[in-house]
Amino acid sequence: MTHIRKLRNISNLNSINRIAELYYPERTEKLEINGDSVPMLVDEFWTSKQRQNNPIHEISYRACFKAELPRFFINILTQEGDVVYDPFAGRGTTVIEAALLNRNVIANDINPLSAILSSPRFFIPSLIEIKKRLDEIKLIRNLKAEIDISMFYHPQTESEIMSLKKYLNDKKNSSKEDYIDNWIRMIATNRLTGHSANFFSVYTLPPNQAVSSERQRKINIARNQIPAYKNTKEIIFKKSKDLLKKLDESQIMQMKKIGKNAMFLSSDAGRTKEIKSGSVDLTVTSPPFLDVVNYRDDNWLRCWFNNVDTNSVTNQITYSRKLDDWEKVMKNVFTELYRVTKNGGWIAFEVGEVKKGKIKLEESVIPLGINAGLTCEGILVNLQKFTKTANIWGISNNKDGTNTNRIDIIHKKK
Repeated sequence: MTHIRKLRNISNLNSINRIAELYYPERTEKLEINGDSVPMLVDEFWTSKQRQNNPIHEISYRACFKAELPRFFINILTQEGDVVYDPFAGRGTTVIEAALLNRNVIANDINPLSAILSSPRFFIPSLIEIKKRLDEIKLIRNLKAEIDISMFYHPQTESEIMSLKKYLNDKKNSSKEDYIDNWIRMIATNRLTGHSANFFSVYTLPPNQAVSSERQRKINIARNQIPAYKNTKEIIFKKSKDLLKKLDESQIMQMKKIGKNAMFLSSDAGRTKEIKSGSVDLTVTSPPFLDVVNYRDDNWLRCWFNNVDTNSVTNQITYSRKLDDWEKVMKNVFTELYRVTKNGGWIAFEVGEVKKGKIKLEESVIPLGINAGLTCEGILVNLQKFTKTANIWGISNNKDGTNTNRIDIIHKKK
């Protein structure tokens, strides 16, 4: 277990050497990469205790890290009012946590679902507003989808989902979709499929993945199950209550204030012309890891609900099978990160553990950063307990019975 000194002013911490001074790493190693000696600190610097994070984070998305990771670097490497950026924002963990810590934010993800899932949590309606709006939405009986989704939903539930989809689409097309509608869209998108009674669907895989129609039919046969009716409005309201249960009024106002100045982009991470040069104090991000996650297949129902063209998204998302191809994409990303990062700014680039540790992306990243004009201060490896979810994805424990976050700490010198 990590022993941590009480840090009185961790915002002054500015290098991995200082992390080593203030924390007691289990191991400190040196890596030789292209003739440079790079320090690597190994320990459990934070513990992934999801229930201890603010519940506002709990919007499921595939391959997302827990809030402890960005919090660690935001606290250490920034001060209130600084700009925190995530070029591969996913469900918005980095920017949500940054806003809770009173930092300004920029979020980008080539997948437009990212903005749908993250932006509404900066403009939070009251439960009274949510309930009133849900009551106003007309549910049309016997409304069927244009595709067969009967393996996931009871016919009445399907009608309700289609009613919600129609209502939100009509509001968007008429430019009348407001922050309450955006909130409802986010929750409905998140509740489409899952493995508990609090989702619209019959039992399926965890909610950060939507299986194919054929695969769901097999699950139904194997479990001897048929889709039962789910009250979509009740589920949306319950999830809203869960997300908001630990937010007080001052936090809600702070999120709104940060949100007004925030940027939510859907651009290629290597081409973010909307971001001013030298405007970012800290980037905390985790890019797609080779072909580990198929974002199109995992999100096909969410895309369908939001009228997002899955083929268009897939053609743009990094889904490299070969390391060389992945590095070519990341080369452009680091060139862009150099441009947008302030002199003296930081990048915490998390690459997880890939192919059971056989591919060490953390070592591939360092030359990319250096070639872009940046400096690698070192690598921080956070050990964490192996989880049931990871087991589902076919990830094996390493010999210590742990899985790891592997973060390159990169600096743009003044």
